[in-house]
Parts: sequence; structure tokens; C-alpha cells
Amino acid sequence: MIKRPTKSDLRHEMEKQMTDYLQKGGHITSVEQGASGLTNGTYNKHQFSISQPKQTRTAVPEVLVAIDSRRRQSPAPAQKTRQRAPRQQVIYDDFGEPLRVVWVDN
Repeated sequence: MIKRPTKSDLRHEMEKQMTDYLQKGGHITSVEQGASGLTNGTYNKHQFSISQPKQTRTAVPEVLVAIDSRRRQSPAPAQKTRQRAPRQQVIYDDFGEPLRVVWVDN
């Protein structure tokens, strides 16, 4: 069984990775508390798209009403009941030993 690393193991590993990064010339910038990644308080609304620009969609209430009315008119399909096949049932004695097998209709 594989031993999972504890929180202290993970913490030590992260600290080791940070010191290695700094020793190789890396630079860490600190961000003040409460700063946000949002630009001017809004999300980035520029979307990258190779295909055509988004088309505006208009609701067609007449079509929706027709669909709803058809849905209300048609009755729900009847549930088909399957004929269950007979199955085998084992009869046990008082000590849990099988005595015989019988066929049972459900």
C-alpha cells in the first residue's frame, strides 16, 4: 500500500521547490491582500474565436406554444409490463443446508 504524504511532507516539499526556484534566479512577486485578478473590477470579456462571431438568438414564442400544446394533447405512452419468467428458488432446512430447488412464478 502506498503511503500518502502528510501535510508537513507537502509543506516541506513546496518549500524545497521554492528555494530551488529562487536559487536558479527565479523571482517571486508579492501581491497585497484583497487584490483581484479582475481588470477594472470585471472579468475579461474578450473571447478568442476562430469561427464566425456569435449570432444573436431570438425567442419564437409561437413555436414554443405549439410544442407545449402538442405535448399536452398526446397521452403519455403506456408502460409495457414484462411477463416475468419463472425463477429457481432453493429451499433450505433448519440448519441452512439446501434441500431442493423449486421453480417459482412471480
